[in-house]
Amino acid sequence: MQPAIYLVTGPMAAGKSTVSRLLAQRFERGVYLEGDLFRRSIVSGRADMTPSASAEALEQLRLRYALGAATADAYHRAGFAVVLEDVVAGPMLEEYRSMIQGEPCHVIVLLPTYEALVARESSRPETGYTDWTVEELHGVFATDTPRIGLWLDTSDQTPEETVDAILSIES
Repeated sequence: MQPAIYLVTGPMAAGKSTVSRLLAQRFERGVYLEGDLFRRSIVSGRADMTPSASAEALEQLRLRYALGAATADAYHRAGFAVVLEDVVAGPMLEEYRSMIQGEPCHVIVLLPTYEALVARESSRPETGYTDWTVEELHGVFATDTPRIGLWLDTSDQTPEETVDAILSIES
């Protein structure tokens, strides 16, 4: 079976990092790429995304996505299954997907209920929600993000169950 690329997205506290790491570990040759690594690599002059993002923030977001896509493609060409995880919402999801050249490429959107996100966020040691509220980001996914790929309500799933559901798309 040819290795695939999995673009895993969802709001903060959806379980993307945990699920993505577990998914990558299921493959003989698996890579987990955390999109936030590319954001954190900018140590000065970083413009973070906010609900009213500046042109500079959008430019840096597109750069982050381009770096993620290029890195995923490089690992994929070397024969690795790649799980690329990041917050990709709204029309940017189709744009990001188009940057990835490797095939097959599966888009996976983890979207627990608003209530589940609130509960998960409140149990985290550090908050992920600073510029956005849970309601705002959940809303962008629920109403403004194109329905491409596999959408999973992970509210009542363990991370392992979510990985099993993702892998079932290839069965």
